[in-house]
Amino acid sequence: MFRYLKRWWKYTTAKLTGRFDERADPKVQLEQAIREAHEQHRRLKEQAANVIAGQKQTEMRLNRAMEELEKVSNNARQAVLMADEAGKAGDETKMTEYTNAAEAFANRLVALETEVEDLKQLHYQASQSSDQAKNAVKQNAQLLQKRLSEKQQLVGQLDQAKMQEQMNSAMASLNEAVGEDVPTFEEVREKIEGRYAKAKGMSELTETSVESRMMEIENAAMNFEAKSRLEEIKSQLGLGQEEAEESTAPDAIAETSAGASEPTEPVSQPEAAPTEGA
Repeated sequence: MFRYLKRWWKYTTAKLTGRFDERADPKVQLEQAIREAHEQHRRLKEQAANVIAGQKQTEMRLNRAMEELEKVSNNARQAVLMADEAGKAGDETKMTEYTNAAEAFANRLVALETEVEDLKQLHYQASQSSDQAKNAVKQNAQLLQKRLSEKQQLVGQLDQAKMQEQMNSAMASLNEAVGEDVPTFEEVREKIEGRYAKAKGMSELTETSVESRMMEIENAAMNFEAKSRLEEIKSQLGLGQEEAEESTAPDAIAETSAGASEPTEPVSQPEAAPTEGA
């Protein structure tokens, strides 16, 4: 029963998630992703700052321990020198006190040396962690900058996708509308081409028919009659005679010249009548 409920819950969650992803605005989701990336970078910087702060604290502890180590070492040497001087002076009491003090300083010196070594090791590890944290922040900053650059590109692609989707939707609706209530472009073109072809065929038939030839003869007769009427009007106005004289004068001159140039045949003389005596 519990397994069935668990499977049902996972299925329902996946189904709701799929519906949410389908209906969610990608631009809003992109803004959320960029905002989350900024938040992750901020948290990473805080963690890196804590690591670097730990390294700095370890470094300060190491510096203090080394200063104290040097101080205790000097005090131990000074106690040994003073114990030696007291022994040379024959003061057994001071020599014993200085010797005990030197031993205490020596014990402290050993403890400080151990602490310094531990702090050195800890400081080395903290320095490595600090360097890693700095590199992580640097790499994440570069990745964030890359995502910001990609964001602009993705927003542009998203706007283009929306425009293309709107264009596809408009074209789909246009293709669906055309052909239902109004004819398609192909149908109109076929209709016009068919009508044009039919008109051309009728024109060819008309040109070869008897009626077209009769009409051609009638038009020629009308043109001849109109031309004759025009010549009659010119003759009445005296325009036709002047043009005729002007046109015949060169012809007469040419004929005269031609006649003058032709050779004349000799005139034959009549024969003399024979005399009776002969």
